[in-house]
Amino acid sequence: MKQQSERLGVDPIGKLLADLTIPATVGMLAMALHSVIDAIYIGRGVGALGVAAVAITFPLSMLVMAISGAIGIGGASFISRELGAGRISVANQAFGNVLVMILIVGITGIFLGLTYLTQLLKLFAASDTIMPLSREYLGIILYGTIFFSFSFAVNNIVRAEGNAKVAMATMIISSLLNIIFTPIFMFAMNLGMSGAAYGTIVAQGLTSLYLLYYFLAGRSTLSLKLKYIRLNLDMTKEILTVGASSFVRQGAASIMLVIANHMLVFHGGDMAIAVLGIVHRVMMFTLMPIMGIVQGVMPIVGFNFGAQKKMRVRESIVLSMKVATLIATAGFLTVMLFPALLFKIFTDDPVLIEMGRTALRIMFAMAFTVGMQLVAGGVFQALGKAKEAFILSMARQILFLIPLLFLLPPLLGLNGVWLAFPLADLFSFALTLWLIYHYKDYFFLDSEKILAVSK
Repeated sequence: MKQQSERLGVDPIGKLLADLTIPATVGMLAMALHSVIDAIYIGRGVGALGVAAVAITFPLSMLVMAISGAIGIGGASFISRELGAGRISVANQAFGNVLVMILIVGITGIFLGLTYLTQLLKLFAASDTIMPLSREYLGIILYGTIFFSFSFAVNNIVRAEGNAKVAMATMIISSLLNIIFTPIFMFAMNLGMSGAAYGTIVAQGLTSLYLLYYFLAGRSTLSLKLKYIRLNLDMTKEILTVGASSFVRQGAASIMLVIANHMLVFHGGDMAIAVLGIVHRVMMFTLMPIMGIVQGVMPIVGFNFGAQKKMRVRESIVLSMKVATLIATAGFLTVMLFPALLFKIFTDDPVLIEMGRTALRIMFAMAFTVGMQLVAGGVFQALGKAKEAFILSMARQILFLIPLLFLLPPLLGLNGVWLAFPLADLFSFALTLWLIYHYKDYFFLDSEKILAVSK
């Protein structure tokens, strides 16, 4: 029987990208949907302060995601190249290495988070008003760190071997379980903020069991055996080197949110924090389809690069960039045309809606450029170009957004916080174009070559 990963090197690029991207996109949208619905539950059940209380915890969630993503994406890139080169045993060793690292991350996250819970919330700019709600939520959600880390990282591995449908099913299952269990705990059991956290933990735990079943049942090209579950320092170093760009991007987002929270508290109060919490979810829902494109193209690029099929690498990159740009433009137009309507989904507070409408339009002003930026970053990771991927992941948050958050709010007040985001997008887009041109041999195809590959 043909191995699951073999089709990455032989199927037509258009069909292959659709087969991998559509499930990834559906799965990512499902994840975004449960985040949106969670916010609706909390906004309607607890109120604007509840939304702000959860928003304050985002930096820690982003940090866990950063570490797990670095391990998962770095491991996926390594595994894709090893599968493409036919080294199945080495790919299995890398998979075992990933599992050990995730276990370490999960246990460490729970211990440190619970030990320094109050200090972390104060660092994240939690006011006295929202501190009790934030403690109630985060004190419970931390116990699910190991489940979240496992499913977030391992899903990248599933996708790396070309099994996008299972990766999609994983995200859909997680989202549906969250959507089902959260209102049961929040409303039926009358647990409020605690219920939102319990619903999330139960969903993540059951999703982790589903992923374990996938590997133990022999449905994967990879083997989950005890002899592979150990740390290999050389392998760990390469996985983390490639995944470093993902860590920097998500880790920088965590730092950025801390700084933004402090600026928002000073210039707009708790209501501004709630606005950012809702905008963050709208942004996730807009970006998730693009992340689906990125996740779909990465195994294609990684496998064919490892198999030395350069033309297939080129065609997959060009096509994914076109589709991602179309999606980003559609998101930009939706936000520009219906900002107030989007906020009314979460709340009926007129002050929150008015503040949110302004914030949405400003923050999304350069959203149509994001598609190309995200695809380029994923491509460099898949190619094993750690330095270039690192630069792109660092650019928006560290080089541009964080300095702008320090510079603009003192001059422009609350609008300065919102304006920092599109300006950072603009500057990072310019850097992305420069790097693409520098590697144009991978990113550009002429029409004759495209026809040749298609035939």
